[in-house]
Amino acid sequence: MIILDTGATRALAEGHKTLNLLAGNMARTPGDLLRIPALCLMRAESEDAGASGRVLSYSSVVVDLLDTVSSATVGTMIRDGYGGADTCHALYCALPRAEFTGMSILLTTREADYPPGVVTVDIDSPGMLGFH
Repeated sequence: MIILDTGATRALAEGHKTLNLLAGNMARTPGDLLRIPALCLMRAESEDAGASGRVLSYSSVVVDLLDTVSSATVGTMIRDGYGGADTCHALYCALPRAEFTGMSILLTTREADYPPGVVTVDIDSPGMLGFH
């Protein structure tokens, strides 16, 4: 599962070349989706009017909703000092869940915001799409 945090969501909305290529490539592969945690989408929209509409126009983008269980878990993470609401929702989405198999990858502009053990990739890293 590939997850975009607030910074990556904003970058996609602003036309980040590599993220646009990724979104386009994933749209051509059935079942491949970019997941944006709802609180990351909310924060991106609060900082940039229209950002949510621009990222949701990609057919490969879906929103990871904040349901009862995730709300309680994200709230606990915030209370325990793992970061703000959007960072904690992204972290929650990256944790192993029964409905997703394999390793989650969290695309971000702030790798240092996440604890060790979470697979994060800076959206501006040279190897993001395999280019070196």
